[in-house]
Amino acid sequence: MDEIRSWVETSPYSRFLGVRLEDVSEQQVRLRMPYQDENSNPGKALHGGCAASLGAIGAQALARVVLGAESGPWHTAQLQVSYLAAAIGEDVIAVADLLRRGKEMCFVSVGVETAEGKPIARIETTVRGRFGATPVDLPVSAGDDGAADPGPMGPHIGRVPFIGNRGIVVEHMVDSTSRLVMPYLDDNGDLGGPVHEGAVLALLDTTGAMASWAESGPGPYKASTASMQVQNLAPAPKGDLVAYGRCVHRDQAMFWSDVEVAGTADGRVVARGTVLYRILT
Repeated sequence: MDEIRSWVETSPYSRFLGVRLEDVSEQQVRLRMPYQDENSNPGKALHGGCAASLGAIGAQALARVVLGAESGPWHTAQLQVSYLAAAIGEDVIAVADLLRRGKEMCFVSVGVETAEGKPIARIETTVRGRFGATPVDLPVSAGDDGAADPGPMGPHIGRVPFIGNRGIVVEHMVDSTSRLVMPYLDDNGDLGGPVHEGAVLALLDTTGAMASWAESGPGPYKASTASMQVQNLAPAPKGDLVAYGRCVHRDQAMFWSDVEVAGTADGRVVARGTVLYRILT
């Protein structure tokens, strides 16, 4: 249990978020993340990447307990996030419950809510322990055409506290496509050096949102991620990451954007998913 607490509270990324382990057993993990401006969108709203990160941290912590220390390295092979409401300037709590344990996988459901009990997000996950298996070759991203036009919004995205703290830069954001780069920073890392899974989720979420804005164009609108589905193919290695987003469908205020996250050094895909985004006029 001390190893679980150490991973939750001292890995650089979760330490930056302020995550604390409140309770742990073989059936449930309870986490708390206090409000801080560094984790917010404008208006003190919790960034969706923080809620997704909290779910992934809780689910993986529980899987580590259930599968045992020898089952690593671990990664959340599948994650589905439904964003239910915004947390505005308030602490949030995540409770991860074990649904089923397999030989090398744990199915975990995580509820995120405010300290007063308002539901913020529901996250369903599948966490895999590799039991020391040799890593396999990952697919190479097709990337994009290399255009570099951040559009009218791109240069301002880094001013959002949570996005800016990740070092995320919008390189391209026009014609329904986006390309964002996240440099390797200590505060984006996990214990031992790789990029923390939560930081990968934050990059994927933001890239999908930017592809939606690249489809709609800027305006005085209200917007938020409604849900996202993510597959982490492997733990992300230490290094810079690039994410490619493309809005593949729009239905009035709803936008579906596919995203791939890859290493900038070798182009190998570490995560992929779809972000369902809503922009209200």
